[in-house]
Amino acid sequence: MNLKKQRILPQDEDPNATSRKRDHIELAFRSQIGTDALDPRFYYEPLLAAHPSDATQPIFFLEKELKNPIWVSSMTGGTELARTINHNLARACKDFGMGMGLGSCRGLLNSDEFLKDFDIRAIMGNDLPLYANLGIAQLEQLLMSGQTEQIFRMMDKLQADGLIIHVNPLQEWLQPEGDRFTQPPLQTIEEYLNITDRPVIVKEVGQGMGYASMKALFQLPLAAVDFAASGGTNFAMLELLRSNPEKKNIYEALARVGHSAKEMVSMVNKIKDELGEKMVCGEVIISGGVKNFLDGYYLINKLNLSCVYGQASGFLKYARGDYQELYDYVQSQVDGLALAKAFLKVKMSEI
Repeated sequence: MNLKKQRILPQDEDPNATSRKRDHIELAFRSQIGTDALDPRFYYEPLLAAHPSDATQPIFFLEKELKNPIWVSSMTGGTELARTINHNLARACKDFGMGMGLGSCRGLLNSDEFLKDFDIRAIMGNDLPLYANLGIAQLEQLLMSGQTEQIFRMMDKLQADGLIIHVNPLQEWLQPEGDRFTQPPLQTIEEYLNITDRPVIVKEVGQGMGYASMKALFQLPLAAVDFAASGGTNFAMLELLRSNPEKKNIYEALARVGHSAKEMVSMVNKIKDELGEKMVCGEVIISGGVKNFLDGYYLINKLNLSCVYGQASGFLKYARGDYQELYDYVQSQVDGLALAKAFLKVKMSEI
């Protein structure tokens, strides 16, 4: 082994050596991690790679090039704080090459009052995917009234690449101001696909979807399916927290129904095998309960389709104030993802 290329500093030439060794002694016992706390999802392989020199992991997704397989999941609009959040997130997408889905754009259908909250294309640039967002209830109403041009005008104002349709029957039922569906959401989605050639993503809102629903979606010409699985913000529970205590006691059990992102990954892999050539949609946004880069790295490696992982609350925490805080957080997630790729191998069948 040739060590001449690297000069090892003697202790008296390393200004941090004494304090570092003192820290090691003082923190040795506090830093112990028991075997029951180990993450069982990975093989740790410390010998097979150098430290990553480039943190980016490019992927072609939604017909555009992302620098990293990360999606900024739908947030919010309609308040001054929401404007700060969306504009900060758009800057992060530009700086780190991520895609983004907007929060519900319902308020833009008939008014431009809150357009500045959502108008982020100029910040984000044209090279990254940006999707508008509308609830299935509003889509059903616009289809039935023949007013779908409002959707396309709204998308044009935002210079959006396509539309996210969020499907939320439990949230609407539990929301004091909620709408009622008059037909199955799948029928509404199919009707909309028949009148548009613009890309469409379908997502849930925090409880995920079961096997039959996802199997139906993957046979449609969608740009992607977004899991919005259980484990992140649960909008059914959110509405219950807004309601009276009696209603919360009656319906709270409904908010505990759903599917985790891990379960949905397993279901989609089976659906892919079952459908074969009948599987039309081939891209997925894995979201819902993805807390950090390790969760994301694990899930995108378990899914046998082109995919990225989405985060919402993690970004939201740092997007409400100074942009530097958000920048530092996203940089840590991108660096962590690169480290995971270098030194961790996902266990395909967990021991």
